[in-house]
Amino acid sequence: MIRLLALRELRSLFAMPSTWFILAALQFIFAWLFLARLEAFLEIQPQLAQLANPPGVTITVAAPLFNTVALLMMMLTPMFTMRLIAEERRNQTLALLLSAPLSGAHIVLGKFFGLLVFLAALMAGVPLMLYTLAPGTNLDHGLLLSNIIGLLLLTASYAALGLYISALTAQPVIAAIGALAALAGLWLADIGAAAEDSPWHLISPLYHFQNFNTGLLDSGDAVFFVLFSTVFLLLAVRRIHNNRIYG
Repeated sequence: MIRLLALRELRSLFAMPSTWFILAALQFIFAWLFLARLEAFLEIQPQLAQLANPPGVTITVAAPLFNTVALLMMMLTPMFTMRLIAEERRNQTLALLLSAPLSGAHIVLGKFFGLLVFLAALMAGVPLMLYTLAPGTNLDHGLLLSNIIGLLLLTASYAALGLYISALTAQPVIAAIGALAALAGLWLADIGAAAEDSPWHLISPLYHFQNFNTGLLDSGDAVFFVLFSTVFLLLAVRRIHNNRIYG
């Protein structure tokens, strides 16, 4: 049932004209950022060639690009999570889902995985663009894989938080603003915390992405993303359960 709900969510996403507009606009932004980073690398390449151990194109182009994409996804994901449950409630179709022989976990996980597959397809253009450099240079595949895994985990945490906030309201716009405010608040608290051991670092998804961005696959960061996503998915399941009981 989770797979069927995920496919239903994917079909509804691709059926909206606005999705294709956002997809085209985002690919244009990704391409512009990629070419800007590549141009900057080519400009400083003569200076880098004089170094004994110069940084490669993966460090100077790919890593900053993934870091920028992580920020873009923080702003973009709430635009998609806002409609997951809030729009169902506004259109009065949530009652149909709740009356079906589906558990709250089925509904939440179906919508979550459907959106996550869509967002993964949305971001697939980034590594594809980077791999166009492979014929002319040596890419650090380990660093690229680390960034891809980290970006997927980070986006999953964004989607889980946005899904929970979408379950709290019947207004998609309020859900989008709430999710963006929560994610931006965690990010701003992280960069504003001066102390290295500040708890704001520990609860910020973007902070835990930085190790992946530098090529370090830290199990602690992976566990954080899994726990972060799980907590908000469980909260969303609880909210759906309450809607079923109390109406």
